[in-house]
Amino acid sequence: MTAQRILALILLIACALLATMAWPYQAAFSYEPVGPRAYPLLILGLMAVALIYMAWRPVAAVPDADEPALDPAALTKIAQCTALLLLFAGLFEPLGFILASVLAGIPMARLYGGRWLPAALVISLMSIGLYLLFDKAMDVPLPLGVLDILEN
Repeated sequence: MTAQRILALILLIACALLATMAWPYQAAFSYEPVGPRAYPLLILGLMAVALIYMAWRPVAAVPDADEPALDPAALTKIAQCTALLLLFAGLFEPLGFILASVLAGIPMARLYGGRWLPAALVISLMSIGLYLLFDKAMDVPLPLGVLDILEN
C-alpha cells in the first residue's frame, strides 16, 4: 500500500507539471468556444482527483476470483491490441479516419472473437457513420486522407 501511495504522489506531481505546461497554451485561431487547453486541463484535473483519492485510501492488492490471470495468452492479446492502436494512430493522418478505422478495427474485432464478414460490415458502417457524425453533425473535422476526392 505504501508503493501505491508513492506512485500516486509521483503521478500527481507529473499531473501538476503537465498542467503548468498546458495552462499557457493558446491557439492562433479559436475553433471551439472553450479553447484548446480546456481538454488537457480537464483530464489532468480528473486524474489529480483520482490520484489524491488513491494516495489517501490505497486499495489492498488482493487477487479477485472474477478477474482473469495475466497469463501469456492475455499478455499477447494486450500487446496485439496495443500494436493495432499504434497502427491506427500512425495511419490516421495519411489514410484518413475511415480507412484507418477499418484497417485497425477489423483485426481488433477478430482479436476478440468476431467473424470476418460481420466484423468487416459493422466496422465499415461504424467508421462511415462516426465520420459523418463528427465531421458533419458536430463540426469536428476529421481527415479523409486518400478518400479526400469524395469530398465536395
